[in-house]
Amino acid sequence: MSVRVLLADDERLVRAGFRMLLKAEADIEVVGEASDGRQAVEAARRLRPDVVLMDIRMPILNGLEATRQLLAADTPPRVLVLTTFDLDEYVYEALRAGASGFLLKDAPEEQLLAAIRVVAAGGALFAPSVTRRLIEEFSRRLPANRELPPGLAELTPREVEVLKLLARGLSNAELAQTLYLSENTARTHVARILTKLGLRDRTQAVVLAYESGLVQPGAAQSGADPPPPRPR
Repeated sequence: MSVRVLLADDERLVRAGFRMLLKAEADIEVVGEASDGRQAVEAARRLRPDVVLMDIRMPILNGLEATRQLLAADTPPRVLVLTTFDLDEYVYEALRAGASGFLLKDAPEEQLLAAIRVVAAGGALFAPSVTRRLIEEFSRRLPANRELPPGLAELTPREVEVLKLLARGLSNAELAQTLYLSENTARTHVARILTKLGLRDRTQAVVLAYESGLVQPGAAQSGADPPPPRPR
């Protein structure tokens, strides 16, 4: 079954380039295009794509507001944000709103194709070298007395540990290896964390880990919160 993709970008040549690239993939189908955020929302509601490639800076309605509207629907598509600037406050807000990840517009073709398939399958695109830097940059700017989500207090000590490791960019397989669990158990922990916190995916969990203070900016790179010792 093909992944249905909607292209939302105000530059016609950019949309044409993406369409040509995706047309060559047997498992991806471009079902429509939009040149501004309002068109993107209307087209997504009409065409029901699996993934929306969303340019963040568009006229009439920008990609952030379009993302918020799309993800408020009962059965929202996955949103993959496209941007020219890696440290972009609009992209950060889109991730907070539930976008599954973002890519720079000049990313390699194979990275874009892989990203579409990952988010269509329900995953989140968390590239440690870019996404974490973006989250760290803008989480620093939030007020220190911000209100924390009530579900945070419901996490077990093990779930808090898993959430901290998610913020370091670990996959389910890496979580399992680090915590000496089966991959299935690690996946269950992640699912329970998302449910308790009312989050859509791992990217939102990473944002929350930084915003709540569970992980401090710079900690993931410096090796803070090392893996626990292997049980004897």
